[in-house]
Amino acid sequence: MKKKSTMNWALAIAMVTVSFASCGIDMPKETQSSFETMTVKKSDIELPYKFSAKMKGQNDVTVTPQVSGQLMRICVTEGQQVKKGQPLFIIDSRNAQLELEAAQANLQAALAQENSAKLEYESNKNLFEKKIVSSYMLNNSENSYKQAQAAVAQARAAVNRAKVNLGFCTITANVSGIIGEIPVRVGDQVSPMTQLTMLSGNTTMYAEFSVTEAVVEAMVQQGMKADEVNDYIAKLPEATFIMKNGTEYPHKGRVVSLTGVVNTETGSLTAKVSFPNPDGHLYSGIQGTIVMPFAEKGVIIVPQYAVVRLQDKEQVFKVQADSTATAVEVTTTDTGNGKDFIVISGLNVGDKIVTTGANNVAEGQKVLFSAEEKAEAKSE
Repeated sequence: MKKKSTMNWALAIAMVTVSFASCGIDMPKETQSSFETMTVKKSDIELPYKFSAKMKGQNDVTVTPQVSGQLMRICVTEGQQVKKGQPLFIIDSRNAQLELEAAQANLQAALAQENSAKLEYESNKNLFEKKIVSSYMLNNSENSYKQAQAAVAQARAAVNRAKVNLGFCTITANVSGIIGEIPVRVGDQVSPMTQLTMLSGNTTMYAEFSVTEAVVEAMVQQGMKADEVNDYIAKLPEATFIMKNGTEYPHKGRVVSLTGVVNTETGSLTAKVSFPNPDGHLYSGIQGTIVMPFAEKGVIIVPQYAVVRLQDKEQVFKVQADSTATAVEVTTTDTGNGKDFIVISGLNVGDKIVTTGANNVAEGQKVLFSAEEKAEAKSE
């Protein structure tokens, strides 16, 4: 019974096939078509090198008092833009004022003593010339006068010091910039060890980043000397700062410094890029990415879709003389443009490789067909 059923199915299929043929319906035919290929050559490309960076003000200043005392007034708020010389904090100045007044009184006393000593010296000098007093008395009066002059100088220095201390009671901004966090409050007792705030000079900002070991090695291979670093920096391209949210800062920056000492732990150099900050949009502590375009000359560039990845290996399909494809292992590096790779090893100029459709090629498969072969396949 089962054998008869199988024969019935076979007969039905045969009848359907005959029916399709009698109706003029063609069965699908396998056609031959060439894969897209390219001939390898060398060309130039501009690569965007990227470095993680952190912003820092050109003049980030820790604001601390020069004298001890009670904080009487805070003249600014956190995040406020201030100008150079603008008052920031005021410390109780009463003690400093009293010290100034005492120093001024001591100066007046010293001036009076100096005047008396001068008169005595000049009197003894006249008497000595008339041989009325001895040289001993003249020398003593001269020494007393010099001591009085020294006392005046000391008293005047004390007055100046008291004036300076009084001036220290008003703390002003020594650079224009942005006020950071203010951890103190009015009424606090402060001293030269107390940090009042951080003032970030933000008219110009520095983006600090580490130059990779590969760049360091390239500089060493070029035989660059210490006095040639500035010329090297001057020739570097302009840099772009990309914030963490992907926003591109509108002003371009220039590399202004490159440390001459390699960090022994990281094997890198520290570089700084200077950015103008006319609108105050950059702040100290902002993190982002520095992008600098570098030209690579005479490199082999292939489309990313021509490279087939197999686990940790990369390969392309090289077209042989008989139009068949064979897999060739290559080493590549990303260009950063999202569409191309630079081939470091595995290919030579003049090689022909499969591009579009490389993922569908099998080892030894014929990938190029002549026009006659295509026409013949189509007519069958």
